[in-house]
Amino acid sequence: MKKIIFLLVTSVILSASTLKTESEIYATILHAIFPHKSTIYIWLDNPEKENVFFLMNDIKIVREKQNADILFIYKTYNIKADNKKVFANGYLAFKHNKKTIIGGFYWQKGRPNLVFLQKNLQKHHISLPPDLQSYIEVDR
Repeated sequence: MKKIIFLLVTSVILSASTLKTESEIYATILHAIFPHKSTIYIWLDNPEKENVFFLMNDIKIVREKQNADILFIYKTYNIKADNKKVFANGYLAFKHNKKTIIGGFYWQKGRPNLVFLQKNLQKHHISLPPDLQSYIEVDR
């Protein structure tokens, strides 16, 4: 019984730590993409990811794509963005939407992966700060 309680407590602590880390990474990404906005409106295709963004005061989740500054996709493949900025928060969404998205953040083998696509950053006139420059993938 003690082992089960220990595993449960450990998993809750690790989950909270991962959630906080993920929240901080998204905050860094969003403030780099929108450096002059005081409130950033986002749309998500995965309601389970909302808890990551609820921790941020200057981020608001909207229900309609047209009201968002940026679209976060996890499950959507071949999204029609209507000139909106799109960011993938899953590997498959990143892989299937490379022509549309400005970048992606996803977990792979327990580690976070952050990638920005140079061509799409330029298309949206986004200039990332120096601390994120190393995450830009140059088109070949």
